Amino acid sequence: MSELQGVIPVLRNMKDFERLLKSRHHYIIFLEVRLSQLQALVRAAKQADKKVILHADLIQGLKTDSYGFEFLIREIKPDGIISTRSNVITLAKKNKLLTIQRLFLLDSQALENNIKLINQVKPDYIEILPGIIPSIIEEVHEKTGIPIIAGGLIRTAEDIHLAYGGGAKAVSTSQLELWDL
Repeated sequence: MSELQGVIPVLRNMKDFERLLKSRHHYIIFLEVRLSQLQALVRAAKQADKKVILHADLIQGLKTDSYGFEFLIREIKPDGIISTRSNVITLAKKNKLLTIQRLFLLDSQALENNIKLINQVKPDYIEILPGIIPSIIEEVHEKTGIPIIAGGLIRTAEDIHLAYGGGAKAVSTSQLELWDL
């Protein structure tokens, strides 16, 4: 498994798909994709020599139970999975996929509960949303030892620098103008 680092483009709008395929990025993230489009999109991305990470929770029309996940593995063949659900991360790990546990920073209690869960599940990466709080990025990394991806509300080059300053290894963003930083 290669290391995730730098800016990771997030496909949120289908009109940006061609640009994403032509980009220099090795890894790409698909967000909010319809199940009926998924196989063709992943196939096109792999033909363009891209590694595809799917946000399993946001695939429209897919239930992320063991049967839905079996479909993803056998038919779609992603390289990685993002999820807020520990059972999905566990299934992905069993199938030797890159795993990213998404963590929403709502308050201190949610942060502590999620850190406990993450320390049990041991994903490959943690994606923190919003990713613009350097001190929290640093704290989560210290308490888990797991590399951090900053995501959510990343709108400027300064936001990216703040995330890196907090210790993030990578930044995920759907902001086209930030993809080439």
